[in-house]
Parts: sequence; structure tokens; C-alpha cells
Amino acid sequence: MKKILFVMPSLDSGGAEKSLVNLLNIIDYKKYNIDLLLLKQEGLFLNQIPKEVNLLPLTDSLQYAYKVNKSMFNSFSGMKSGMLRVMSTFVCKLFYRKNARQQRWIKYYKRHLPNLEGKYDVAIGFLEGDASYYVIDKVNALKKILWIHNDFNEIKQNEDAGIYEKYFQKANNVVSISDKCVQILKQNYPHMQDKFLCLPNLTSSNLIEKMSEEYDVTEFDKNKFNILSIGRLTKQKGYDIAIDALKILKKECFDVHWWIIGAGELEDQLKKQVKDNELEKYITFLGLKANPYPYIRYCDLLVQPSRWEGKSVVLDETKILEKPILATNYSTVKDQLKNKKEGLIVDMTSKAVSDGVMMLRKDNELYNSIQNYLKEHEYGNEKEILRYYKLLEE
Repeated sequence: MKKILFVMPSLDSGGAEKSLVNLLNIIDYKKYNIDLLLLKQEGLFLNQIPKEVNLLPLTDSLQYAYKVNKSMFNSFSGMKSGMLRVMSTFVCKLFYRKNARQQRWIKYYKRHLPNLEGKYDVAIGFLEGDASYYVIDKVNALKKILWIHNDFNEIKQNEDAGIYEKYFQKANNVVSISDKCVQILKQNYPHMQDKFLCLPNLTSSNLIEKMSEEYDVTEFDKNKFNILSIGRLTKQKGYDIAIDALKILKKECFDVHWWIIGAGELEDQLKKQVKDNELEKYITFLGLKANPYPYIRYCDLLVQPSRWEGKSVVLDETKILEKPILATNYSTVKDQLKNKKEGLIVDMTSKAVSDGVMMLRKDNELYNSIQNYLKEHEYGNEKEILRYYKLLEE
């Protein structure tokens, strides 16, 4: 039985985290012995890890390198690691700014963090950044695979592409989640084209449909057109665009209410934007939901106003639950959404988003044709696990 290691920063609410949890719930444990290392043992999806997975305990050295608290003073290694985090984070933010996290790894963590004990057949850094660096520098494995979950052209705007190149060279394979994302990687590193390959996020129709029936959504007003958006409250997800679109909709369509599931660093800023535009009656921030599927099931429309994505887990899940989608025209959206068949793709402006919502609100023929198309197609892809097995066995 092959021994496989997955490394992930945490299991916070995000597409990559959900993708990993889905994979761990589909994989055949008669074939593989799975270890999971979380750099921070926390997150919304922590209780969704299957019992067959061995969640590795954190050493003091690793734990306090990613989360400082007073218990670090209980051991010398913990205190040393906590001080390393504080000092290195301060220095790198001061001198390197937007790629401070990369430089913290290169200049401090790579040198001072201990190697992981044990040996693996395959080690997987399932998210770009520290999880991938850790697999390359600190894990003993016969094969090492790195995952990129986003449009790499967006990633390299905030980080050093040269550092990524060095780590890609040391990996056996680099996986991304859509054909477009793989194409972008190949364009950036044409001398390494053979390393890059596409494996889709795995989605189980049966599991999602079952979870969508776990509870009723009592917040929705059946007399309103309930719009739902799901994702971290960050610049990437474009909620500021959505709020400006709602400002326009408020003047034209009084029966719309927008619901947002997620949390993030822009929460206060977005709520201020809502208040400044007197939209409190038209939008509700629901916070994090470990199981958002009943909300998808009961909403009228899912809107994804993102500035960029790799391949959205939420869109696949929404299609399974047969809800029309409106998405902005980010670079990879056409890999995942058929315009006017599965939803609408609109320009990345508040006016285009509001116009798209109005079209789906008023054009019953278009709305119903999208819903019927979704009902006629199967969007679960559990069988794609065979491609994952092939990669692990090669």
C-alpha cells in the first residue's frame, strides 16, 4: 500500500480546501495510506476529514512557526519557533512587502525548520506557497507533486515567479485545475511544459445533493429574488463590484435580496460600503457556513463577481444543484461555464452585473432554459479519481 502525504496550510473556507476534502472523501483507502499535515490545525472543513486519514500532530517547531500564542513558552523549541515567526515576519514585511511570505520561507523557514520524519512514496503540496515549499524542502518522498489552484498570471503579480520556477523544477509534476490554468503555466515556463498537467477538482453529486437537504433555509423571503454569493471576502472575489451592482438594482428591482456566505479581511470595508450606499435592507452577510448547500438549493441565482479564479468549486457545486449562475468574465471562466446555457458571463463591471441579474430576473424563458439545461446534465465527476490514481502510480 502506497504511503501518500498531503500538506496544506489549514482547512479554512476556500475552494482549494474544499477540493482537498472532496478528494479525501472519494479516494480508495484500500489502495493508499494517507497522511495529512496541516500547518495550522484549524478551519471550517476540519470535521469533514474522513476517519481513515491520519492527521499528523504538529511539533512545537512547526506549530509556532505558523501560529504564535503564549503556550509556545512551554518548550524551548516552541519559544524558538515563535520568535522565529515574529522576527522573520517583521523583517520580511519591512524589506520585501508583497512577497514577504515567500522571502520568509527562503531566508528563514527553509533554514531553521526541521525536516518531517518518515518517508513517503508521494508527497503533495496541495496549495501554492508554504505548503509546496515545505514538501520540496522538508519532506523525504520518492515523488513530489505541487498544486496550483489559481490563474498563475495573477499569482505572479504579488509574488516572485523566479522562486516558483525553482520549486517547479524540483517537483516531479505541477498540477492545475483547468486547461486554461495549465496553458498559462506553460506560457510562463515553456522549458518545463512536460511537468504541467490538468486534474479537475472532484465533486460528488450524491454527497452535495444529500448535504443540500440537511436543513431548511429560513432566512430567504419567498417573495423576493434571492441572490447568493459564496467565497472569501477578498479583493479577488469582487464583492465591491457586487455591492455597486446592487446599488443600481435597488433603483430598478425592489424585490432583490443579496446573501453572502464567507469571511475575510475586507469584511468591515464591504459592510461600510453597504452602509454608505444605504443597502442594509437589500444585502445580508451570513458569515461562514460549513455546509452552504441548502442555501444554494433555495436561492434563485448564484452570482460570482470574481476578478480572477483558477476553477471555482462553487460553480461546479451550483450546477449540480441546478441553479443558474452569473459570473464575471475572468480569464478562466469559459473553462467552466457555458454562456446562456448554464448561466450568464458578463463584463467585470457593476453595470454589467446588474444588467445580467435583471435579465435573469425578468426573462423567464432564458432563466427556465438555463435551469432545464442544468437538469439535463450530470456535473459530478467522481470517476475522474482514476486520473488521480494514475498520477500517484506513475
